[in-house]
Amino acid sequence: MLALFVMGAFYTFVAPASKVSADTGNSQQVAEGKALFAVGCSSCHGLNGEGQATGTVQGPPLAGVGAASVEFQVGSGRMPMARPAAQAPVKPNRYSEEEVAALAAYVASLGPGPAIPTPAEYNPANISEEDIARGGELFRTNCSACHNFEGAGGALPGGKYAPTLIGVSNQHLYEAMITGPQQMPVFSDGVMRPEDKRAIIAYLNNLHDQPNQGGLALGGLGPVSEGLWAWILGLGSLVGFAIWIAAKGAKAK
Repeated sequence: MLALFVMGAFYTFVAPASKVSADTGNSQQVAEGKALFAVGCSSCHGLNGEGQATGTVQGPPLAGVGAASVEFQVGSGRMPMARPAAQAPVKPNRYSEEEVAALAAYVASLGPGPAIPTPAEYNPANISEEDIARGGELFRTNCSACHNFEGAGGALPGGKYAPTLIGVSNQHLYEAMITGPQQMPVFSDGVMRPEDKRAIIAYLNNLHDQPNQGGLALGGLGPVSEGLWAWILGLGSLVGFAIWIAAKGAKAK
């Protein structure tokens, strides 16, 4: 017992001071973020980010969502929501970069979570053609069922939808994968390696930079829009032609 007590006391003196991993900003930045949070976010998420449900307004608790989630949601204009809806749409961002960083620092101080990625993590510069091809395979396997094979988005049950990925910044693409916004699953590093995420981003950049070689893209929705127009134009033409024949036939006279 004496030995355990001595070792415990000795460890408290020689052990390095630990830092809370969630606190990614300085105390002043966290304080500024808390003030912004109280004005723009607390009505749904609670004054301390504990979450609350009042009538139709439901804000989930934010402890553990991380700074990356805040940067994605607020930086893309999804948050704060203008009104309760099945899904938060993209809209113009009402906060400056400094204010978004302060909000992210405050929410990160509530509990450990994914940090805002660095440019080295999401920048696909100097990536090989083989990695781009691998990113295409990963995208078609894990993402195209909702976002469609071109990343143009698609409808989901319950009034929700997978948003288009065309024009989305590389940072927000990476943050979406590590935070899993709304109904999207989380692709943590244990599920998908960081280099695989960069490969997917590189594939999307390459895909969306391709010029239109002619023809109608029809929204890039594949057989859905193609079948719709084939039905309208093809069957509509046949019906119209049948009506014309009937009008010109002997019985019509």
